[in-house]
Amino acid sequence: MIKYYYVVTPPTAAVVVVVVVDVEAVLVVVVVVVVVGVVVVVIDVVAVVLFISVEVVVVVVVVEVVALTVSVVIVVAIEVAVVAVVAVVAVVAAVVVAAVDVVVAAVIVAVVGGGGVVDAVVIKVGVLQK
Repeated sequence: MIKYYYVVTPPTAAVVVVVVVDVEAVLVVVVVVVVVGVVVVVIDVVAVVLFISVEVVVVVVVVEVVALTVSVVIVVAIEVAVVAVVAVVAVVAAVVVAAVDVVVAAVIVAVVGGGGVVDAVVIKVGVLQK
């Protein structure tokens, strides 16, 4: 099962993509962090870990809004690589889901903007069954 979580934290509005993978009880642990803001990375990663305390964080990709276009390539590449281990057919689905998820994340960032009363907007975007 692959779960996608997007965490947008004002006022920096950094996008955190957490992919939790459970493949027949075999966990592949890979952590990728694109550092655009050191403080933002620390705060957002801690927030994600606390929010999903019972889950295993497998892949964490942190990008600033200004680098959102770069994150599209990174997210798609990581999702395709991970899902390819599960099933070849799921690769196509992963690319489609990744594209939709990135668009949704962009909309969330646009709405939340550079600040606001919301401390953290956490949205579970989608789930793929293996």
